Amino acid sequence: MSSVKLSGTGTLGDRQVYRLGYGAMQLAGPGVFGPPKDPETAIRVLQEAVASGVNHIDTSDFYGPHVTNQLIRKALHPYSDELCIVTKVSARRDEKGNWLPAMSPAELTQAVEDNLRNLGLDALEVVNLRSMLSAHGPVEGSLEGPLTTLLELKERGLIRHIGLSNVTAKQVADAQKLTPIVCVQNQYNVANRQDDPLIDALAAQNIAWVPFFPLGGFTPLQAQELNDVATALDATPMQVALAWLLQRSPNILLIPGTSSLQHLRENLAAAELILPADALATLDNLQPQS
Repeated sequence: MSSVKLSGTGTLGDRQVYRLGYGAMQLAGPGVFGPPKDPETAIRVLQEAVASGVNHIDTSDFYGPHVTNQLIRKALHPYSDELCIVTKVSARRDEKGNWLPAMSPAELTQAVEDNLRNLGLDALEVVNLRSMLSAHGPVEGSLEGPLTTLLELKERGLIRHIGLSNVTAKQVADAQKLTPIVCVQNQYNVANRQDDPLIDALAAQNIAWVPFFPLGGFTPLQAQELNDVATALDATPMQVALAWLLQRSPNILLIPGTSSLQHLRENLAAAELILPADALATLDNLQPQS
């Protein structure tokens, strides 16, 4: 059995995927802008991920922009029926690579069409609406307008399922009054746990939680404690962070990203790591950020 299969399975709408997936953001150039220095290695990373059992890839046409989707198409098209490609909309890049909101009906429609064209698809399996109401994490505010646009595109057959990203619990609840939500993608890790209640609520509804930045926002002390656990287990800090997430809740689906074949292999091996009780206790006792 491959390492990926050891992670178990979760659901994205009516699709079953392995819980250890792959995030394509780092395949673009520095700052997620422009092409990679080594496109052939980027293609090999994608191909090895899928050959290793990964069947959930997270991407967006604003990575590059267009770069990661074009690499995915070159590396993997025609796609296996088992592969679930999840994308995001509602941001754009200016000529300097800055991230700007793109949540108008015209911008969202263009984003969906760009994702379809660059991925070589007739319909997008899951589209995450990323709230761009703030550049500094989730803030309250209505997402009804952009969700209505995505629902119209869904009715046209261009989207199968809708997810959310960078959102609050209230925004999730409000969105669910308009349409089924199959996943929520926010920053979350062992040191950044303000969304614990939301994760548990979504787990009860069999809705996937897809955390990003598994090592983001650690204080030096938290990072040292993570490193100590990793050293004791002969693992990397990333492997421990990913293993903790897999053991945190069965609805958590992981999308660690890398442009390195070696790091890809290390990340996928995290599915083999079962954290013992003492390691879990140490990690669970890390003080969440305020």
